[in-house]
Amino acid sequence: MTDTPLSVLEAERSLMHRLRRWWTGTPAIPVKRVQFDRPLTPWLFVLPQMAVVVIFFYWPSVQAVTSSFYIEDPFGFGATFVGTENYRDALSSREYRNTALFTAFFCGVVTVLALAIGLLLAVKADKVIRGAESYKTLLISVYAIAPPVAGLIGMMFFDMHIGPFTRLAEWLGYDLRVGIDYWDTAIALITISVWKQIPYNFIFFLSGLQSVPGAVREAALIDARSGWRRFCDVTLPLLAPTAFFLLIINITYTMFDTFPIIDVIVKDKPANNPMTLVYKVYLDGFKGNDIGGSSAQSVILMVVVAALTVLQFRFLERRVHYG
Repeated sequence: MTDTPLSVLEAERSLMHRLRRWWTGTPAIPVKRVQFDRPLTPWLFVLPQMAVVVIFFYWPSVQAVTSSFYIEDPFGFGATFVGTENYRDALSSREYRNTALFTAFFCGVVTVLALAIGLLLAVKADKVIRGAESYKTLLISVYAIAPPVAGLIGMMFFDMHIGPFTRLAEWLGYDLRVGIDYWDTAIALITISVWKQIPYNFIFFLSGLQSVPGAVREAALIDARSGWRRFCDVTLPLLAPTAFFLLIINITYTMFDTFPIIDVIVKDKPANNPMTLVYKVYLDGFKGNDIGGSSAQSVILMVVVAALTVLQFRFLERRVHYG
């Protein structure tokens, strides 16, 4: 009778150990658990964060949903239950539908341009050898500017009297009237919003590019001589998780974080200027004292953003390969 090889014994032992772990439900990698002397101690650590979430997210959401079913007195003396009338008024309003269409257009254009330009700058920065740190710092520095300040800077560039962009348009034979003409104002809003978001996309795309292994780049260099083909076949698929994350972040940015920019550009201007849904909620609620109507609009916006996010994770994430 021949002796059993040691490798076979080790394989059998390993197999039995795996079967035992599977049968008993023991995790393959031991998880280090933190033990507390008192059962309430972990809840005390979680309590501050939960308090912030409840106070600043859940409670306002519940208040908005509740207020959307009432017509409230602007002086706070009472409220009348009207059911879904606020929702019907919002959805049947031509002004609200036009605002929704502009929001979709604004969201799509800003997201595409900010992602494309951020990716382009990241690819170029990844190839810079001399002065790389200075080049990256100059591109990232814009992200440190607060959105209201970015709106003020953009308004100076688009000023009808001294703005360099207005002078350039005049030199090209076009009368640029930001704050008066609908689409001229839209161009200014899109330009400033894209400029503000490019550094954020640049940071993440550059980090993703620098995480690509050198061996993969060398293999791609051998397989394809064309730089565009290497980018499409190798680099872009590896950046898919980063691009998917930035897509969601940019859509959220255009929906909500562009509020200060829009407020600076269209504030105290003629009423025919473009605006997004979140800014219309502010105008109707705080300027028009229509608390119930603005609450209904905020609930509709919340549902739209949630549905859009679910659709992105449902369909787009299937094309993203992590690893």
